[in-house]
Amino acid sequence: MEPVIGIDLGTTNSVVAIVHGGVPTVIPNRSGYRLTPSVVALAKNGKRLVGQLARRQAVTNAERTVVAVKRLMGRKFSSRALQDVLPRMPYTVIAGAHDDPQVVLGDKQHSPAELSAMVLTELRLDAEAFLGESVSKAVITVPAYFNDAQRNATKDAGRIAGLEVIRIINEPTSAALAYGFGKSLDEKTIAIFDLGGGTFDFTVLHMFKGVFEVMATGGDTLLGGEDFDARIIDWLSQSFLEKHQLDLRRDKMALQRLRDAAEKAKCELSSMRQTEVNLPFIAASPTAGPLHLQATLTREALEQMAEDLIQRTLAVCANVMADAKVHASVIADVLLVGGQTRMPRIHDAVKGLFGKEPSKSVNPDEAVAVGAAIQGFSLISGTAKEEMLLLDVTPHSLGIAIAGGYFSRIIHKNTTVPTSAHHVFTTVKDGQTSAKITVVQGENDLAAQNELLGEFMLSGLREAPRGQVDISVTFDISADGIVSVSAVDAQTGVRQSITVTASSGLTEEELRVAAAANEDWLLTQRTDPEFEVRKAEAERLFKEFEELWPRLAQAAGSGLGQEALQRAQAALALARIQLLQRESEGLAGSVERLERMLAALRGAIDRTIETTAGES
Repeated sequence: MEPVIGIDLGTTNSVVAIVHGGVPTVIPNRSGYRLTPSVVALAKNGKRLVGQLARRQAVTNAERTVVAVKRLMGRKFSSRALQDVLPRMPYTVIAGAHDDPQVVLGDKQHSPAELSAMVLTELRLDAEAFLGESVSKAVITVPAYFNDAQRNATKDAGRIAGLEVIRIINEPTSAALAYGFGKSLDEKTIAIFDLGGGTFDFTVLHMFKGVFEVMATGGDTLLGGEDFDARIIDWLSQSFLEKHQLDLRRDKMALQRLRDAAEKAKCELSSMRQTEVNLPFIAASPTAGPLHLQATLTREALEQMAEDLIQRTLAVCANVMADAKVHASVIADVLLVGGQTRMPRIHDAVKGLFGKEPSKSVNPDEAVAVGAAIQGFSLISGTAKEEMLLLDVTPHSLGIAIAGGYFSRIIHKNTTVPTSAHHVFTTVKDGQTSAKITVVQGENDLAAQNELLGEFMLSGLREAPRGQVDISVTFDISADGIVSVSAVDAQTGVRQSITVTASSGLTEEELRVAAAANEDWLLTQRTDPEFEVRKAEAERLFKEFEELWPRLAQAAGSGLGQEALQRAQAALALARIQLLQRESEGLAGSVERLERMLAALRGAIDRTIETTAGES
């Protein structure tokens, strides 16, 4: 059976999982970690870096390191949401030809979908290394409140990465699958509170005999851990500005250091009452010289500066429960998903709203990817299909623009998908022979305030007084949430239709070129026999050094000295980085150097032992 991986493509971190031998398993990356930072960088030598390697060099290469690209997916450059986010990004984003955001890395521009594809490619390679076979199919999760443009951009990213995305599913629903998999559960209603790095979703879901039915969902695609970090960044920057008249947020390297420090402080405050932030040489003044940032942040101060963000999540919860027509007391379990839910104040707020302790039965970081793997397994396994049925909903209303600029809803939000619905409209002018069908998505009564999905013309209408020509408009939504719209002249049968596929800002040709370029890059990663030989030699040396280390430590205390050990540690660290970055030529040099070091150190140990024996 061909493997299908489940991917949680996160704002801060990403996770890949698979159902292996009937057991959902998180796949560690090639560095051994279960979480892969959603970070992409262009190193100064022109090499593409992804994950931990990209994150490690972010401070010294801030302008060419891309973080939180998920927040740019499927958005227009001119949108207010994007313009609010950009000042906090350490890299440069410009407007593309279709008002789409383009990230500048070196002398090239990349769409958010292309950058996300680089993260997906890294996860694909990790899965292939784990499984020992090629991987080409995946289920990818998205925030429940992602609109059609953002979902299509995610599918485009999968396509560029060489993955057939067999299903896009909502993150909270995916976490619920992880919660219910392999368990014999009584009928119950649960809620998923999913606060990740960049987005927030809340879903109410009914479970009964393997049927997972979403009752209602809602969220905020610009509310997550990044916003909590931003409050700390502003707090640190403002105090520094008042003291030194320098705004650290205007310097890209300083901003990246602030981002790292803010995230670290926030995480520490989940287990400590206060933490110290120390950033030496963060800036320089013409008069005062080097400047340092030192501050003490308490948990109470963080909770106070982020309280409005927490209240926004609770307001979403209240609205979704109202849509689902359930009371908090009916919810049997509340699942906390996403790293930001580790914040004690979040835990207390959820407990206060529902009157019960949130469930700890799923891993907040891994549940979404595990659920995606389960869904992938169910789509290719006949037995699993019978045991589990997922009924999701559309998070936004869909309809068309009508006379006066108003929005007429044809499919209302929280309708179970797949679904189809139609409505009959009439002409608004005498002798009207064509009608422009403008498809929009959102909740505002004014069409212009909602998301434009696409438009088409229905021509060839019979001439008649206004109101006497009926036009039947039908909307279809697939299980992936992909929208198709058709319009028919009820009298003549004239028909036009559109499948809404716009979104990532890339044309079909640009998608093909990006996918081909990524496949070429993949080939260089896979087909380098010289690198494989050097890799085997390096791993052998790592093992031999590891076995020798206790004797080296003992010899260091008996006259060998610490300097030789420190040189060996530095050489080993460099070789490991070269191995991860697949720097074949550099690794060859490191292997030779380590061979010489190993021989020299073994000789030194023998001499030290002989000297010690002679003295005794």
